[in-house]
Amino acid sequence: MTFTLVLAVVVVLVSWSLVGRVIWQWGPGLRKRSVKCPLLKKRATVLAEQREAKFVGSYAGLEAVDIEECSLLKGRPITCGKECLQHL
Repeated sequence: MTFTLVLAVVVVLVSWSLVGRVIWQWGPGLRKRSVKCPLLKKRATVLAEQREAKFVGSYAGLEAVDIEECSLLKGRPITCGKECLQHL
């Protein structure tokens, strides 16, 4: 009885740890993404902020809402119109 109870508690803790890791890994937040810049026609690595989608009928969907960094600009502020958001 005691062994079964300890095993059940361990299984529940491991399961919750895995679920938390998956949410942290693929959930909302800042993520590096690769995109082709529509203005310069070059491949760029961007740091995009992802949030849950707000349109009706979406469940657990994420959308890119902002670009924090771009590899083509190298430390300069992002002054473009961020047309690449539509390609993420």
